[in-house]
Amino acid sequence: MLPAVYGPAWGYRHRARLRARYVAGKGRVLVGFNEKHSSFVAHLQGCEVLPPHISALIVPLQDLVMQLSIRDRMPQIEVAVGDHISVLVFRILEPVNAADEVLLHAFGDRHNVQIWLQSKGPETATPFHPLNAPELTYSLPEFGLTYPFMPTEFTQVNPRINQVLVRRAMALLDPQPGERIADLFCGLGNFTLPIARRGAQVLGLEGSASLVRRARQNAERNGLEQLTEFREADLFQITPEQVAALGRFDKLLIDPPRDGALEFIKALPEDEKNCAARIVYISCNPATLARDAGVLVQAKGYRLTACGVVNMFPHTAHVESVAVFEM
Repeated sequence: MLPAVYGPAWGYRHRARLRARYVAGKGRVLVGFNEKHSSFVAHLQGCEVLPPHISALIVPLQDLVMQLSIRDRMPQIEVAVGDHISVLVFRILEPVNAADEVLLHAFGDRHNVQIWLQSKGPETATPFHPLNAPELTYSLPEFGLTYPFMPTEFTQVNPRINQVLVRRAMALLDPQPGERIADLFCGLGNFTLPIARRGAQVLGLEGSASLVRRARQNAERNGLEQLTEFREADLFQITPEQVAALGRFDKLLIDPPRDGALEFIKALPEDEKNCAARIVYISCNPATLARDAGVLVQAKGYRLTACGVVNMFPHTAHVESVAVFEM
């Protein structure tokens, strides 16, 4: 059993999706999170798991949205906190008018945040003010890596624990120069680039085309394009023939969403000479990790050699897990 990974209990959440709702009967706007098992927005004055400077914006945001012409057409405000800038993405169902623009400009300047506007899907999010803000990034200093990202792209909500998680994953995977490693559900390269930094050749597979593009950009940004390759692939529908076509890997890193990686694991070869010698599986859902572990051990011949928990989401029932399987 690996020692549990944990960190700050408060102010850790650098990603959040706030609801905004104009309540005509109360003559006010509420900004915050939904009540449990409800579509009602909780009446908040602040939120202790958000960084203090973002928590302090909840009441000012309520006042701001109340003044906008589209106060009942702005359902969501997405928060992304980076190394050098914090971004608020306002989801707008109608265009803002000139008076709204003045209010949004003033809010961004007063609170030192960059305002983005999103009219439809995440790909429509664009910077609004200020346009000369610092780049939105997070970093892994231990590996000398910087990751630019869009505020609507997936990144881990807890950057300090992410740094520890990546360090542990690299220690368990132990990538070596000359090895060929696959990073499945690679996203924007959170684990791919540290693996490459250790000298291994890495193939990152991801279902989102936009994240594949971002991962390639991040590899180039960090001088790792010669050691990395990224491909778009639906890992929930992958077949044994498609897995075989990828070639042999020395090791695998798997970091799936809550649904797990069952189809990919079922498609792995069963002959030992073509199997990866080690798999590091990072999971945000213990139930699907247990299911997939059963297939790896009972059907594919792997042994579970290490496991542990990572408290990525303090004050919630969610837990991140790490498991190591060896042939």
